[in-house]
Amino acid sequence: MRLLPPLLPALPLLAGALITLAPLAAQADEKLAQSKACMACHTIDKKRVGPAFKDIATRYGAQADASAKLAAKIRQGSRGTWGAVPMPANPGVSEADAKKLADWVLQQK
Repeated sequence: MRLLPPLLPALPLLAGALITLAPLAAQADEKLAQSKACMACHTIDKKRVGPAFKDIATRYGAQADASAKLAAKIRQGSRGTWGAVPMPANPGVSEADAKKLADWVLQQK
């Protein structure tokens, strides 16, 4: 507890740093989506070939297992969830990257 008072003046700086880094993480994950060709079929806010990421976040966001479910769909593909056009499997996307992408998509509400 004695360490806390000397750290108090630094708390606003630490909080500011975290706030500044949050948009950078979101940009990094959008770049990951671009590098994995997600943006060829999806956009953030409009349907393209596949649904908009915002629509995906709205549909799955309240589900407790949403991130894991989406990560699996990213790697394994899906069929019939959003209509007749299937989502192809992306086995070249690592499990870690699929999780990052799924978490990022779920933030797009």
